[in-house]
Amino acid sequence: MELASRTLGLLGAGNMAEALARGVIKSNLLPKDRVIASDVSDARRELFAKELGVRAARTNREVLEAADVLVLCVKPQTIEEVLKDIGAFFEVKRHLLASIAAGVPTRRLEAGLPAGARTVRVMPNTPMLVGLGAACLCAGRHATEPDLRAIETLLSSSAVVLRVEERMMDAVTGLSGSGPAYLFYLVEAMVEAGIREGFTPQQALQLSTRTCLGAAKLLEETGLAPEELRRRVTSPNGTTQAAVERLEADGVKEKLTAAIRRAAERSRELGQGP
Repeated sequence: MELASRTLGLLGAGNMAEALARGVIKSNLLPKDRVIASDVSDARRELFAKELGVRAARTNREVLEAADVLVLCVKPQTIEEVLKDIGAFFEVKRHLLASIAAGVPTRRLEAGLPAGARTVRVMPNTPMLVGLGAACLCAGRHATEPDLRAIETLLSSSAVVLRVEERMMDAVTGLSGSGPAYLFYLVEAMVEAGIREGFTPQQALQLSTRTCLGAAKLLEETGLAPEELRRRVTSPNGTTQAAVERLEADGVKEKLTAAIRRAAERSRELGQGP
């Protein structure tokens, strides 16, 4: 399946759907007239129509009639309802369905669609909105190699993409899917500390944001392990060592690890369905 010759249909027009649409349009992967999105929200449909210049539909049926590559961009709690809505219009030979619903396994997607439906499970993250996302995918029972390449191409417009076994998808959700929130939480703390030390909120945010951006760039471009980069910035008996010792004494690393694993656990719980 060559993605360039297909039409993309987004079932749900939330932030991740917006990230996908912006990515494929900005990269010239698809023209605007071959992207369509549906949503119950008037505001989200208006955003897609006016800001992105793509067709915005009120019903999922309109999307299935117009598109052949479908991306399910809804919350996991509504999966069965949406699958029931689109099942009657889903054509096995024509449609390929990818789902970004956290925790929902491909077997649940297939159970709600006609026999033989081709499905791909995807877990992206919100930095796709700025072209710096991370995403993983796995195939359902009937998805083909060309199907996987099509979804990889779609995601690659705004993310680094990895293929994994489905048993790893909940871990992906906990690590990179929810991951941006952990960094935002860290920045909140950095900003608060900066304000307490006398910076204005704007100054503290600017310094904290740039620090995180630069540190991430060092990780990406040097290829060095985070432990090594941390060692290089930690002078004996210096300020960084004092800070790290406090983090270690408070068990911050263990608590962060436990938090990420809890997110993965929650993904598995959501996968059980109603």
